[in-house]
Amino acid sequence: MPVTVTRTTITTTTTSGLGSPTILGSPRALTQPLGLLRLLQLLSTCVAFSLVASVGAWHGFMGNWCMFAWCFCFAMTLLIIIVEVGGLQPRFPLSWRNFPITYACYAALFCLSASVIYPTTIVQFMSSGRSRDHAIAAVVFSCIACVAYATEVAWTRARPGEITGYMATVPGLLKVVETFVACIIFAFIIDSYLYKYKAALEWCVAVYAICFILAAVAILLNLGDCTNMLPIPFPTFLSGLALLSVLFYASAMVLWPLYQFDEKYGGQPQRRMDSTCRDAHTYRMCAWDSRLAVAILTAINLLAYVADLVYSAHLVFVKV
Repeated sequence: MPVTVTRTTITTTTTSGLGSPTILGSPRALTQPLGLLRLLQLLSTCVAFSLVASVGAWHGFMGNWCMFAWCFCFAMTLLIIIVEVGGLQPRFPLSWRNFPITYACYAALFCLSASVIYPTTIVQFMSSGRSRDHAIAAVVFSCIACVAYATEVAWTRARPGEITGYMATVPGLLKVVETFVACIIFAFIIDSYLYKYKAALEWCVAVYAICFILAAVAILLNLGDCTNMLPIPFPTFLSGLALLSVLFYASAMVLWPLYQFDEKYGGQPQRRMDSTCRDAHTYRMCAWDSRLAVAILTAINLLAYVADLVYSAHLVFVKV
């Protein structure tokens, strides 16, 4: 059964994913399942960055990213709790029916990335002692936060037959994944020498940027309840966006590996051929590793856009 999507709104509900009533504008909201889950999110992210900060156990770009992820998730979760306990949803500048689930999906991805990056790039190179123990504990709490945010998404996402907002549907959540993966790609290609002076690779970078902007626009239009500002119907915009992104990413999926790893096109098929990988720095990826990571992330985003295109065809839009 398809999910029926309104312009950008979701019908008011007073139950959480567990079927318990949700009390808004009262401290009692924190005693409900969703409220307790958000308290767990708040506690776990707070403990994660506090443990790392207490021993200064973060270094370089990767460490800064993990600390940012935990601090950002803590701050935004605190904001959501304050708004719900204070009953401030009508005064919130964004659509409250779309914002929490959008944020929860982003937060789950943030914490997931930190839970993978931090132990693989920092913890494993630390010597035994107090700092390493704190770092390992931080990874545990980061994983707990990731599960808590993912649980919120599972509880509050759209169910078949429901009249709901776009961001609670599978295509809406896929938009979050697509923009997040694109941001990770941008982090890996921050050094322009990875693609400079090769038109095919510059096209790939343009693909990542164009598709990211289009997906971000779709998210912002929904969060701001501004979909009626488009010169074309919103469903048409979504379908065109998904189709265009699939075609663009398909070209990048062919060109990026071809020009990065095929010797005929100036690529390096083996890691040992890259001089920057011979003396690996603990906190910095070498160029070949970055090229491989971008290729993998390109494939992931292509699959996400294909799924987005398929699911979008099953949505039924109605005017409200």
